[in-house]
Amino acid sequence: MIEIQNLTKRYGHIKAVENISFTVQKGEILGFLGPNGAGKTTTMRVLTGYFPPTEGTVKVAGFNITEKPLDVKKRIGYLPENVALYKDMRVVDYLKFVGRVEGIKRSAKLKQQVGNVIERCGIGDMQKRIIGKLSKGYRQRVGLAQALLGEPEVLILDEPTVGLDPKQIVEIRKLIKELGGERTVILSTHILPEVQMICERVIIINEGKIAAIDTPDNLNRQLSKQLVVLMEIEGDPQKIVSVLENVDGVMEVKQKRKGKVKQFEVITRPDKDIRKDLAQAVFENQLTLYELRTVEMSLEEIFLKLVTREEHHA
Repeated sequence: MIEIQNLTKRYGHIKAVENISFTVQKGEILGFLGPNGAGKTTTMRVLTGYFPPTEGTVKVAGFNITEKPLDVKKRIGYLPENVALYKDMRVVDYLKFVGRVEGIKRSAKLKQQVGNVIERCGIGDMQKRIIGKLSKGYRQRVGLAQALLGEPEVLILDEPTVGLDPKQIVEIRKLIKELGGERTVILSTHILPEVQMICERVIIINEGKIAAIDTPDNLNRQLSKQLVVLMEIEGDPQKIVSVLENVDGVMEVKQKRKGKVKQFEVITRPDKDIRKDLAQAVFENQLTLYELRTVEMSLEEIFLKLVTREEHHA
């Protein structure tokens, strides 16, 4: 559905995006992550036809963005981070206006589509309200509704849950998951658990280059270079740290929680499973072990690890 090959975008002598390539399959939900200034917004603007690429090719549904820009734009619904709405219009009138701009000419079809997006985005009670008098959360919903008009094959969503309350966030996330399969979705967000809950694949971009692209689970398996063991132990904390550090294969010990039963994070070498040795060391030193388990890296830890690694190499 989306093919980006060797995309480079320069602003003068500055390379915002440098030689990136990736594809997105029909019906896939792709998470797009990166720190501020990484190049993700530039990539989305090129993809939507807002900026032309300096080098490389961008295709949507087989149409080249530079050769057939209108054909590409007809197939894309875009929700920017800061939604540009006509605040003096009523919600339903604004959506009808956007529908006509999208090329929905027949009044019956326009009425049906506007009704559908109003229902899907949960703004039925607000459709007669003036947009400028809506809360930020409801304005965000109106922005998502306008992105869905015209039944685009591709949805590009930039921070879609910003400003929503917890209940609304759950509803919008559920809606985005439902849209995957019907439409191809690219979701840019700073909320890393959101990507883990919604997206099938993740692209992490940093300094204009792709640092990683894979499923969240595969990234976890590939990038966990140390085995992390979480232990809950009763006893003197200094003695516990000393005992654990003396076990062969331990790289670092961190106390995570104080109290009668302390919690420790033990980072070990990846080439050896030393959980049995850790437990034996605790028992031999007459300490009380309450829990021992391995923990996986979160997407946030993977993201920080990749970005830090890329900056170190640079």
